[in-house]
Amino acid sequence: MFTIGDFARHGRVSVRMLRHYDATGLLRPAHVDPASGYRHYTAGQLARLNRIIALKDLGFTLQQVRDIVDDKVGPEELRGMLRLRRAELETAMAAAAARLVQVEARLRAIESEGHMPTNDVVIKSVPAVRVAELTATAASFQPEDIGPVIGPLYDELFRRLDAAGITPTGPGIAYYEDAAEGGGRITVHAAVQVSAPLQVSAPPKVSAPLQVSAPLQDGTLLQDGIPLQDGASFQDGTFRIVDLPSLDEAATIVHRGSMDTVLPTVQALARWIDANAYESTGYPREINLECPENRDDWVTELQTPVTRS
Repeated sequence: MFTIGDFARHGRVSVRMLRHYDATGLLRPAHVDPASGYRHYTAGQLARLNRIIALKDLGFTLQQVRDIVDDKVGPEELRGMLRLRRAELETAMAAAAARLVQVEARLRAIESEGHMPTNDVVIKSVPAVRVAELTATAASFQPEDIGPVIGPLYDELFRRLDAAGITPTGPGIAYYEDAAEGGGRITVHAAVQVSAPLQVSAPPKVSAPLQVSAPLQDGTLLQDGIPLQDGASFQDGTFRIVDLPSLDEAATIVHRGSMDTVLPTVQALARWIDANAYESTGYPREINLECPENRDDWVTELQTPVTRS
């Protein structure tokens, strides 16, 4: 048997923690000397201690930990539970990291207040262009709602174009409009320039609709294996080839960097539009001029339709 100090060293925990686990009934010593009150533990109790610490570090409450270890969960089942919890924590960490990126973008937007772009903004007409596109609905126009929708849409669009033997002939073009159902929802169009006959659906070999599956354990919906956030849904399961209308006048500006950090550029363009007696008449289009693997090196032109105020 080990003294409480020896057991704490072998388990890489503090004596104080072992005393707390004893007091709460989570890990009782194997023997307590009736005369001295000294606690003694066995090597076999390290297995329970390892489970307790692993579950606690993954965010389970002590009551949840007790329920799990007292049910004598086997190693395989416990590993499965730990993997699931790890995946949940990784998802939470990714969401927190995305929020930090948006906070940084807001801070840069605040810091750029009062600095008006001059040569950066160009007023020009934009010709009509033929595109292949997939559409989906996002909960709002906020970056945290658009990002998780537009990325999977583009992945699916390029997969289906490849299956159909259609090669893009120009840049990707993301554009947006208010969804018909209202409530602040946004119809997201993930499009890319192509040279192909007009059609409203893909050839039969790729025209199977995108099916919504049962939600994952964390509540995330899947469509054809693509995770969708709350409030997002594909509108149809086939890509369309359509002519994107021309813009008589568009105020344009080039953003360099990830689209996660586009907010300062968007607001700089908005200030220029207001200061130069224009009014925006719709959501900006996003033209993907350069999209290398490193998102920080992306180059995107924003095209906001405008008219004289």
